[in-house]
Amino acid sequence: MIRDTVGRPMEILLVEDNWDDARLAYEFLKEGNIPHRLTWLWDGDEALEFLHRRGKYARVPHPDIILLDLGLPRVDGRDVLKDLKGDGELSEIPVVVMTASKDHEDMLKSEQLQVDGYMEKPVDLEKFLGLVRDLKRFWHADLILPAVE
Repeated sequence: MIRDTVGRPMEILLVEDNWDDARLAYEFLKEGNIPHRLTWLWDGDEALEFLHRRGKYARVPHPDIILLDLGLPRVDGRDVLKDLKGDGELSEIPVVVMTASKDHEDMLKSEQLQVDGYMEKPVDLEKFLGLVRDLKRFWHADLILPAVE
């Protein structure tokens, strides 16, 4: 268990190049009353810099959940996902892929890239909040301290 997560808001990394989709995700999280801190990054290259804590991101916290678009500039979302899942330190971070079509979900499944959820755009408020709440429960379950005997 990671002790530095107890009692703090959830760290959410949103990697999305579309302003309207990013704003919608922000509004949904705010409306869902989920204590969080959101970091929004525009492209895949910057996401990798952030996740690997390079350069200006050397001191950022690792996210607890990643909301990832696939069609990103510079480095594609699938390449970000492959890098993330291939890194022992980062591979356990839950990832929700935000896709423009059902075809992307099928493609990821066929490539056997492990994601924790899919959201088809345009995102539905109730589905979005339900998925984030489920991941929040998963995140909090990891925080439960074992009983001391």
